[in-house]
Amino acid sequence: MKSWLLLFACNLMWALQFTCIKLVEDQVGPMFTVWGPMFIATVLLYPLVRAERVEPATQTHSKASNFRLYAALIVLGVFPGQMLLTWGTRWTLASNAALISLTLPVCTAVMAFLFLGERMTRLRWVSFGLAIVGVAMCAGRDLAGLEFNRANFFGNFLILLGNLGSAFYNSYGKKALERHSPLRMLFYTYVGMLVLMFPFVVVQERDLFSRLPQFTTQTWIGLGLLAFFHNFLSMVLFLKALKVLHAIQAALSNYLISAFGVPIAVIWLGERFTPMGVIGGILVLGSTLLITLREEFGRRNPVPA
Repeated sequence: MKSWLLLFACNLMWALQFTCIKLVEDQVGPMFTVWGPMFIATVLLYPLVRAERVEPATQTHSKASNFRLYAALIVLGVFPGQMLLTWGTRWTLASNAALISLTLPVCTAVMAFLFLGERMTRLRWVSFGLAIVGVAMCAGRDLAGLEFNRANFFGNFLILLGNLGSAFYNSYGKKALERHSPLRMLFYTYVGMLVLMFPFVVVQERDLFSRLPQFTTQTWIGLGLLAFFHNFLSMVLFLKALKVLHAIQAALSNYLISAFGVPIAVIWLGERFTPMGVIGGILVLGSTLLITLREEFGRRNPVPA
């Protein structure tokens, strides 16, 4: 049960991401929007990794094997999951980005099936269906008013590709968790991303470092939230939960991103909060609780053969 509570907290933090990208886009380019917060998160992770007790390895893996594994996680997972989503959100509406996040559980289910051999149960499909209905009710006005001009379409497509990257990381990352702790896996992938992106940051946005003193309070708030909540705390909690849960189970909770995004938009952006949105949020929460509590009970009370 503790793992599910961690997932709820993660999705609440992830729901901030789209708004934060919009907060910083006037002064910060897409490269630094990813690289800067990730650098801060990596610095925060370092003392935790250093203090972590390393258990004796039960099986050995060569450095080449570890390099290939983490290279795949970085290039196919973290980079598109962070970079393409940031680019896409800048091209489209924040509400569009939140709605497209609905594809993440489906993408993760496919990735988990392909790479981990996990399967979809009837209860999981029911949870998928209820969650989609709930998020559609939450979206309400946004669904009716989505703008599908050329720029928005391109942004939406980039976000979809980013979700595929996140799904790959969420599922294939379990192979890294067989070798390293969640903290070390996260730290190694972040370090790899920083190294990979640094030349592009220097070339594309080299003047940004000289403009740091000109950043507004809004920009610093956006970067701070991205660094601490999105890149650091949420990922630490998520990987701890993923160590115990199936990738598909963890993915089902991602429907909460849209549900949490509605009150965030109301508080921060002044959007209207409708009664249908309230009902939809309750339905999304209920669908997630259905799968989490039922499967938790099933594991603790197996049916005799």
